Amino acid sequence: MAAVDDQTPPVLDETTCGTLLQKLQQIWDEVGETDDERDKMLLQIDQECLDVYKRKVDHAVKSRAHLLQALADAKVELSRLLSALGEKTYVGIPEKTSGTIKEQLAAIAPTLEKLWKQKDDRIKDFFDVQSQIQKISSEIAGDSEQVESLTVDESDLSVKKLDEFHVQLQELQKEKSDRLHKVLDLVSTVHDLCAVLGMDFFSTVTEVHPSLDDSTGVQSKSISNDTLSNLANTVLVLKEDKKQRLLKLQELATQLIDLWNLMDTPEEERSLFDHVTCNISASVDEVAIPGALALDLIEQAEVEVERLDQLKASKMKEISFKRQAELEDIYARAHVEIDTEAAREKIMGLIDSGNVDPAELLADMDNQIVNAKEESHSRKEILEKVEKWMAACEEESWLEDYNRDDNRYNASRGAHLNLKRAEKARILVNKIPALVDSLVAKTRAWEQERDTTFTYDGVPLLAMLDEYMMLRHDREEEKRRLRDQKKFHEQMSKDPEVFGSTPSPARPLGPKKVTGPRANGSANGPASRRLSLNSHQNGSRSTSKDGKRDARLSAPVNYVAMTKDDAASHISGTEPIPSTP
Repeated sequence: MAAVDDQTPPVLDETTCGTLLQKLQQIWDEVGETDDERDKMLLQIDQECLDVYKRKVDHAVKSRAHLLQALADAKVELSRLLSALGEKTYVGIPEKTSGTIKEQLAAIAPTLEKLWKQKDDRIKDFFDVQSQIQKISSEIAGDSEQVESLTVDESDLSVKKLDEFHVQLQELQKEKSDRLHKVLDLVSTVHDLCAVLGMDFFSTVTEVHPSLDDSTGVQSKSISNDTLSNLANTVLVLKEDKKQRLLKLQELATQLIDLWNLMDTPEEERSLFDHVTCNISASVDEVAIPGALALDLIEQAEVEVERLDQLKASKMKEISFKRQAELEDIYARAHVEIDTEAAREKIMGLIDSGNVDPAELLADMDNQIVNAKEESHSRKEILEKVEKWMAACEEESWLEDYNRDDNRYNASRGAHLNLKRAEKARILVNKIPALVDSLVAKTRAWEQERDTTFTYDGVPLLAMLDEYMMLRHDREEEKRRLRDQKKFHEQMSKDPEVFGSTPSPARPLGPKKVTGPRANGSANGPASRRLSLNSHQNGSRSTSKDGKRDARLSAPVNYVAMTKDDAASHISGTEPIPSTP
């Protein structure tokens, strides 16, 4: 074979089946192959060539089928992408479907690349939106620490679907913002309430959720339903606590003020608890000062109230007697007679026995003071008229003394002033009957309304007025008798023969003088100013400047001169009251 190979001519540049067959014939000729062998070998060569062609055809068929499948897949992918992206029309889709398979694939490939890129971008957009939605939803649900893996649904990546997610995201963002504002408002309310109540804000708010501490950012705060609910409950609890503490503090402040007023506590000592009493009438919402309702402040007020209660027990006598003095002063100014000694002894007995609550005793005395003030107010109008009547009686008494003064017209010092006073006194005296009538009517109406006797320092006022009018009537009768006697003596002096011998002149009698009801004291004095109509003073004589004696109405301590029936007989109207002629 080596020799044969050495003799083999060089291979032509182009080797074909014919040249190869020709060379094979030459080799066979040299070898001496038989025709059968040659035919057999050629048949084998033909079969091998056929197999090669067959393999090539099969490969070509497979390649064509693969390309057709690829083209079909590309078209399906194109339709799927367009459907997923929601694109009804697309500019890059080839209009013609003619041409070779590879040409069709080459025409559709760029469109697929663009759609795949658009799909990837769209998936990213969907992932971002859905991630935010999932995060906010988890924050609202309160399980932000257990976020599930997110899967984007690639079957619908349309802009419409993306817009729906954006709308959902905006709604969730708005809800988150609203919830965040609610959380911040509730946290602020908790802060204010804790400040007023003197409580630790951080420990209170972190019990609801640790993220509510100021150390975390605003966006990191919990906005879950549980957080909002717990915050709202915390606010309600704190508000109720604030309300109860305010009521307690106001109760203590009221007790403090009552005890201070009871014991006349000085302002310097009261000012130490201004922070307690300043909220005595405040509403719950008005109390906003930090520490205004702290527990230590309430305890401080409780201790002070307890201390004052103990001090009050030791000062009860002093306080009670002060109340009694106030009561006595009211009755004294109202000219109402009371048994002061018995009242004070009763107070002493009640306090010493310990059988009465000091607060009840003082409350009872306060009620007595209120009743006394009411009675004083009801007597005010009558007492004012009594004062006018007394003043008029004093002027009447002065005028009588002035009229008996023989030197009243002399040009002495102050004579002109007395003359003017006499003129005013005459005008005032002439008004006395009308004043007395008005006073009687007012007094009678007062007695009928209250079914009791109106007394003036223990003396029935109607009896005083009746006695005064009777004495005034007697005085007028005495004046009339003296005038008639004087006229008779004058006629005797002019014509003694008509009346016979002139009798020896008798001692002239002075007219009775009605003295004002203030004869024994001023109107504003205590028991010494009481009016009286004692019989031994009603008819007594007092010496005047000219040596004459006159009858005066005086006011001893006790009035027993007239019975009530005797006084009523003159005041009731059955007998006319004499008036000045």
